[in-house]
Amino acid sequence: MTIREKLEIDEKETLSEFATLSINSKGRLVDEKQCDIRTVFQRDRDRIIHCKAFRRLKDKTQVFLSPEGDHYRTRLTHTLEVSQNARTIAKALRLNEELVEAIALGHDLGHTPFGHAGERALNRVCTLGFEHNEQSLRTVDVLEKDGQGLNLTFEVRDGILNHQTKSTPATLEGKVVRLADKIAYIHHDTDDAIRAGILKEEEIPADLRRILGNRPTERLDTFIHDIITNSMGKNDICMSETVGKAMLDMRKFMFEHVYQNKKAKSEEGRAEMLVTTLYEYFLEHTDEMPDEFIMLLERGEDPRRVVCDYIACMTDRFAISKYEELFIPKTWHG
Repeated sequence: MTIREKLEIDEKETLSEFATLSINSKGRLVDEKQCDIRTVFQRDRDRIIHCKAFRRLKDKTQVFLSPEGDHYRTRLTHTLEVSQNARTIAKALRLNEELVEAIALGHDLGHTPFGHAGERALNRVCTLGFEHNEQSLRTVDVLEKDGQGLNLTFEVRDGILNHQTKSTPATLEGKVVRLADKIAYIHHDTDDAIRAGILKEEEIPADLRRILGNRPTERLDTFIHDIITNSMGKNDICMSETVGKAMLDMRKFMFEHVYQNKKAKSEEGRAEMLVTTLYEYFLEHTDEMPDEFIMLLERGEDPRRVVCDYIACMTDRFAISKYEELFIPKTWHG
């Protein structure tokens, strides 16, 4: 008996009746030989951690564009916080931690440079539309490994695609990540906004602080405990009515005071212009994209989608550098 088979037996004996067992996975897009050490979800997690798209997250904006300070979140640190929150919840509910971790680590792989400003720009300028969750799935299915993709399991792919509010994941582990994503960004975006001087703790409505807590860490603790308490023994992942409503109200408050704050978003118009300009340029000059994207064109992919692929793969720093290379006279460079 292999180590993997022993782990699969352990899952059967220890995990909740509602957990997704590795041995019951619906499989991969392309069948392949099983690993003798790792379960299928462990293997997916490892593939995501070692892929190029994951490494690029460290230089992609979460909320604040080019903040002056070392402690603001990036897309990578957001991803790690989502993973940690999701694993805490999954462990308490005896769900499959490896599946939760793989989904969490992969959920934002397709995010654009400059956060949601970049996503809005591509969605507006590309007639095919653009959404980062769909791009994350495309990243693991098509773009990674020189066009071969990572060949992940159905369950991980489903969780990545359906991590946004409007969608419903097929597994409880996917539902855990969907909620963990929300509570992570509410927590750390509040923390970053306070650090940036855009928000003061006492400006948060008193009724929300009474229900959720008076500090970002207290609120995160409230969210996690509430999810665990209300999901225990159920074939669903849910929150209490009180805390669930407070979370939505807190999210609305954040949109009004942070996500749409002129100081926090002062550079977003320029970022959207930069992304739009790069898209329009490379749509007219597809031959100037790297070989891996030209290969997609040769395979019959729509140029509009491939140009989105190229720009979504860029980090903030690379996008700025490419813009300067194409549109700024060399004598103007610092």
